[in-house]
Amino acid sequence: MKLSNRRTFLENISKAGALGLLPTMGLAQDNPEPNKIVVGPYLQNLTPDSVTIVWISSKKSLSWVEYGEGRYTSKKALAYNNGLIEANNCIHKITLKNLKPGTAHRYRIVSTEILGFKGSRVEFGESIESPLLSFSTPELRGEEVKLVILNDIHDRPQIIPQLLYRHGYKGNEKDYDFVVFNGDCFDWVSSEQQMIDHLLQPCIDIFASETPFLLIQGNHECRGGFSRHIPEYFAYPENKYYFSFRQGPIHFLVLDSGEDKPDDNVEYGGLVAFDQYRETQAEWLKKEIEKEEFKQAPFRVLLIHISPYHSGDWHGTLHCREVFGPILNKAGIDLQISGHTHRYMMHEADENHNYPIVIGGGPLEGKRTLTKLKADSKKMYLEMIRDDGEKLGHLEIAAS
Repeated sequence: MKLSNRRTFLENISKAGALGLLPTMGLAQDNPEPNKIVVGPYLQNLTPDSVTIVWISSKKSLSWVEYGEGRYTSKKALAYNNGLIEANNCIHKITLKNLKPGTAHRYRIVSTEILGFKGSRVEFGESIESPLLSFSTPELRGEEVKLVILNDIHDRPQIIPQLLYRHGYKGNEKDYDFVVFNGDCFDWVSSEQQMIDHLLQPCIDIFASETPFLLIQGNHECRGGFSRHIPEYFAYPENKYYFSFRQGPIHFLVLDSGEDKPDDNVEYGGLVAFDQYRETQAEWLKKEIEKEEFKQAPFRVLLIHISPYHSGDWHGTLHCREVFGPILNKAGIDLQISGHTHRYMMHEADENHNYPIVIGGGPLEGKRTLTKLKADSKKMYLEMIRDDGEKLGHLEIAAS
């Protein structure tokens, strides 16, 4: 995002106080309009040697990515599924593999409309493409990392530019390598259009075509008729909402806290099994914390929407405490970052959890927070900033 756009935003918001909802984009598949890129591209699951690029076209298409190191885009990647090239679809999710760590890459996306099939013959329409864009892969064991965490936006997309434009920059440069949305970006997930207007497009407008983001499932992502389609629009390791990854000196654990109410609550219509799901995660967690790459990391950080502690006494909180708590206390966790309560707070280690817990606020004005986390090989530094710019607190943790 150009600096002039950031300045324009800051000038406008200082006059208006808040942004209205972002404009809606049409998704009609059978209209006579030419094919177009509805939203994207945006980066997912960026690792030292791979990245997934996602976008949506208005017409069913065959799509690919042209890419390469430095100034060149001589390579081409498509998506495959059981030997078939992904085609005749509108959601395009293509992973670039065998990338060089710590290297700048350029890319563009291309979609060619598929008009129809006649026997073995495929009729193609016009091709559309994005401008040339760029991203950089992280070092395999980089010495530094910096990220920002937002949580509990609850269908208020104006929060994203408010926090990132105001507090996500250092001088004229973005002060983060990636962005984490730590749950509850929505109230109820009802449509693709909602996901576009309230999350994807605001991210693309600011950073997401060249800087990746991670959506962690909160309890409100579990609700609504479209909630089961969310994974189609994002990329997760092994296609699961719980996983671990290393970036810079931090080894991150990501857990899915699930819903906050019992599985038999009338709101869910008998269609959830979060107790069993959390128990499955606990078995995975026991094995994950025993891996040498986890133990040897300078820092270990847990990202989870509902904190097992300091989040009230709802069923989800208590069950997370029961199944995750003992394992995490044995794991040597340096820090946990959560949301859910809508009350920003920093909790020191105590007799219940032997690591500090940071809970971000939101979604009302005056309670929204941006949490900034940076680490090098010697120390990890966290700062929480309220939407009005007040610094609410900080932590500094030395490498063990």
